[in-house]
Amino acid sequence: MTMRIIFMGTPEFAVPTLEKLYLSKHEIVAVVTKPDQKRGRGQKVSFSPVKELALSHGTLVLQPEKIKGNADFIETLKKLNADVFVVVAYGKILPKIVLDIPKKGCINVHGSLLPKYRGAAPIHWALLNGEKTTGVTTMLMDEGMDTGDMLLKREIPIEEGDNVETLHEKLAQIGADLLIKTLEELEEGTLKPEKQQEDLATYAPMVTKEMGLIDWNLPAKNIYNKLRGLNPWPGTYTHIKGDRLKIISGEIYREYSECQEPGTIVEITKEGIVVETGEGSILIKEVQPANKDKMDSYSYVNGYKIKRGEKFE
Repeated sequence: MTMRIIFMGTPEFAVPTLEKLYLSKHEIVAVVTKPDQKRGRGQKVSFSPVKELALSHGTLVLQPEKIKGNADFIETLKKLNADVFVVVAYGKILPKIVLDIPKKGCINVHGSLLPKYRGAAPIHWALLNGEKTTGVTTMLMDEGMDTGDMLLKREIPIEEGDNVETLHEKLAQIGADLLIKTLEELEEGTLKPEKQQEDLATYAPMVTKEMGLIDWNLPAKNIYNKLRGLNPWPGTYTHIKGDRLKIISGEIYREYSECQEPGTIVEITKEGIVVETGEGSILIKEVQPANKDKMDSYSYVNGYKIKRGEKFE
């Protein structure tokens, strides 16, 4: 059976799911995405990745500034007569009046194994907290924040080299496949919605630029998790000689300490800069000085005359 679907999503994370839906037997009757934004120095209007894809398929695109109390928008949704709404990182809260429109409900693709990491930044927080596994959950939406009944889950390991970008790509693809499977089971009537255990719920609020400042007094493991969990956005940074320096990538160098003050550069090698932490040391491999392109740490050290014994603040 072909279902009529309204897709709601905005960023790159939502694109693989929409692509898979276009390849499926189902009909995308409209795409709802956040309003266009002005970006960059020239303040050029830019479309969301989801809007770009929808336009390339000639799909009706709806971009309401607000949803609650927007009678025209709600009436438009009703007239489209959708069987199901699929929601992936849309970025706006859907009130009950919208959730009640589709005949078969609203299905959300969320980038964590619910009830862990409800909220806006589950991928960042899984890395920040040093999790070994994560995954994707499809759920039936209710009025709460990621509190609806769970439908299907898929778990994957978090690799040592993963950061926000790599994990984002993996989960976006897995989420797309899981959504298609969820729709198949919805048609077959084999889905078994499962209540979330509230006592197991954890939260993943938005990450901020301010979180990116590295505290060298923390153990190397914590700093490494911060490098993974905040790169490429919003980024991690430190200061040296009064200048701000973005830290792009690194790895744990030693688990034990050298008895140097945290933040001290204890070694400089072709692989990078070894920095003492509160417990162990970190090898900084890639950096980006203010107003410059990113570069490997060895090039930075030579270009900026950084010496062993100097200190990151």
